[in-house]
Amino acid sequence: MNVLVTGGAGYVGSVVTDGLLRAGHRVLVVDNLQQGHRQAVPESADFVQADIADAGALDAAFGRMPIDAVMHMAGETVVEYSTTDPRRYFANNVVGGLNLLDVMLKHNVRRMVFSSSAAVYGEPLTAPIEEDHPRNPINSYGLTKLMFEQIMGWYGTAYGLRHVSFRYFNAAGATERLGEDHVPETHLIPNVLKAALGGKAVSVFGTDYPTKDGSCVRDYVHVLDIAAAHILALEKLDTIRPGAFNLGNGQGYSVLEVIEVASRVTGVSIPVTRAGRRAGDPAVLVASSGRARSELGWSPQHPGLEDIVASAWRRTSTR
Repeated sequence: MNVLVTGGAGYVGSVVTDGLLRAGHRVLVVDNLQQGHRQAVPESADFVQADIADAGALDAAFGRMPIDAVMHMAGETVVEYSTTDPRRYFANNVVGGLNLLDVMLKHNVRRMVFSSSAAVYGEPLTAPIEEDHPRNPINSYGLTKLMFEQIMGWYGTAYGLRHVSFRYFNAAGATERLGEDHVPETHLIPNVLKAALGGKAVSVFGTDYPTKDGSCVRDYVHVLDIAAAHILALEKLDTIRPGAFNLGNGQGYSVLEVIEVASRVTGVSIPVTRAGRRAGDPAVLVASSGRARSELGWSPQHPGLEDIVASAWRRTSTR
């Protein structure tokens, strides 16, 4: 297939692009490089620097080749900032997404795989979380992801859009070529590893949550496993029922446990600075990925936290 990947210069998008190319697909990456990196795009992928808010640039990109499907990964992603600047999130994640959908319809493209988030659930009522768990996002980031899922549902009913949403829990880890490289970096594992390299303390935001050690608990899933799920979904888009799939390992680790594992992997004692809670952070997010396993045939091939951290460390320590 010819696949257009928005956000394909970003962390997850670049790994997905690599996987698509290895699977024999042709890829056109569209990215504004606000958070992505041009060097992360494989040489064998076509590239257009454009924003999904720019309908003319998108229209021109779709005109470069006949597109069979879109993997939509572009958007604002930092939960903390979504509580202080929600306008930016609604503009990029909802209005920009609508713009993309309308250009797709203009070019008769009716297949989409969307990068959603576990943030759609808000504070979970049960754990692990299944896809039919109530969706009550507690930040505008999660709300914009949920809104776009719902928009795709209506586009499916009205215009025949075949769509899948992947609710990522915590994407983590690295490949030999690609790892996390955000500016600013807000994700835990890369910040912990940078602290190990620099001999600095790690800030733990909130130590009074109702968890085993007071710090937030998250489900970490290797970026390679996320990429594999996208390729499986692409192959089955015309036959599976539209909707959302959780992507996680089903095992939760606290912030303090991640720091402990990172200390073992790096051989460095990593000091901790305890800070107040960040706005918009639920106490526990752990996935049930049963639907992805049963309907897509997906299962994590890199489930161990130590292996995930070690892959990121190899990438971080050799830069």
